Amino acid sequence: MEEKTLQLMTVGGGCFWCVEAVFNEIKGVEKVVSGYTGGTAPGKPTYREVCSGLTGHAEVVQITYDANVVSFEDLLLVFMTSHDPTTLNRQGADVGTQYRSVIYYHNDFQKDVAEVVVEEIAQYYDNPIVTEISPLGIFYEAEDYHQDYYANNKEQMYCAAVITPKLAKLRKMHAEKLK
Repeated sequence: MEEKTLQLMTVGGGCFWCVEAVFNEIKGVEKVVSGYTGGTAPGKPTYREVCSGLTGHAEVVQITYDANVVSFEDLLLVFMTSHDPTTLNRQGADVGTQYRSVIYYHNDFQKDVAEVVVEEIAQYYDNPIVTEISPLGIFYEAEDYHQDYYANNKEQMYCAAVITPKLAKLRKMHAEKLK
């Protein structure tokens, strides 16, 4: 059996509950952790502080994946098609810089692949892609109640109205990549 080659990927595409739920469905993804990064406020931010929009942090997920099962490029394609990368600081009703579309790269390889994927996928959108591509700073893990949020709260109204349809779209578009 081939040994796992675990890599990290960090992205934000609106509410981290949505992005986490999407990546938990993908083959090769070992773990998805909701958190915050990209801001300038000192110290570990809280959800309330990040939601204020004053910290500069984005809601993100950090994905641990097996590169022998799924590529960084494939994960980016899932990411770019599971949210709207053409709306600045907004995903649906979630508005603010904390909901920006962003790819935080961990190394030059990820930066280069992200730039190529964003450029290639742009032709499929009517509006320009506004996804930020930036180096990862400090990743702060979100509070425990945010982890596996959808799995633990499927009946909650936001989950049923926003995340469940997003997962249905994922299953249609990327069936071959699902667990």
